[in-house]
Amino acid sequence: MVKTIAIAFVTALFACKPMNNIRLQTNLLPNNINSFHDVTAKDIDGKEFKMSDLKGKKVMVVNVASHCGYTPQYSQLQELYDKYKDKNFVILGFPCNQFMGQEPGNNTEILEFCQKNYGVTFPLFEKVDVKGPDVCPVFQFLTQKSLNGVEDSEVSWNFNKYLIDENGKYVKHLKSGVEPMDEEITNWIEGK
Repeated sequence: MVKTIAIAFVTALFACKPMNNIRLQTNLLPNNINSFHDVTAKDIDGKEFKMSDLKGKKVMVVNVASHCGYTPQYSQLQELYDKYKDKNFVILGFPCNQFMGQEPGNNTEILEFCQKNYGVTFPLFEKVDVKGPDVCPVFQFLTQKSLNGVEDSEVSWNFNKYLIDENGKYVKHLKSGVEPMDEEITNWIEGK
């Protein structure tokens, strides 16, 4: 009998298909999400922030970290924000510690680091998960075609960039190596 159970278990195990493409999420967004403006998040001070307050602005969402090879991009992010903040553009920084523990600080420490070392004045949010079972609602929207209507994407490292238009529609995903002042980004902001 034990042999029969063992054979049944092994047969069932090999019959299973790989699950590495399945996204597990415990906090799925409601079905009525039609744009980025339907999502909320908590800012770095723990206050609820409605993305609908950004209607009419182009938005770049970036997952940030304080101890990464890309951390110097904070300087360019601030430069980009300074150049275009009065032209209906905003950057939203979402600290994340999911990539080799490169954002170990708490929200207060992160804010202090960003202001002291890079003079960051663009909005920062609470530290979040950008992938996995506890991915925050903002990154659920950004990474799932079923929500954003454009593409599935994966946040592969710190400083991935997501572009959202003035109407809350997803535009595109850019990897970490694309620098904030890249022409692809500045031309998009300027409508070229």
